[in-house]
Amino acid sequence: MDIYVGGLSYGVTEEDLKRAFEGFGKVESVNIIKDRLTGKSKGFGFVQMPINEEAQAAIEGLNGKELKGRTMTVNKARPRSDDRQGGRGRPGGRPWSDRPR
Repeated sequence: MDIYVGGLSYGVTEEDLKRAFEGFGKVESVNIIKDRLTGKSKGFGFVQMPINEEAQAAIEGLNGKELKGRTMTVNKARPRSDDRQGGRGRPGGRPWSDRPR
């Protein structure tokens, strides 16, 4: 199961997150999302746990708990949707120069 983890302290490492989740079962992977330009954490990430029962126990056990001074939000990750807003400062990705006048 893919698990979303938000509200992370910028000092939390992937190893810190892995240790927290390993208390509930096997962890396949941990990925803290980082800014492309600075390489700094964006304050959220994802944990992959192969056994759903262990993943659910981790969600229930860690949601609302503190890690390195910040309270985490932990829940089942939702799939990315294709209708995300984005691109050049305007919802839907249409550049400002193309807007109707």
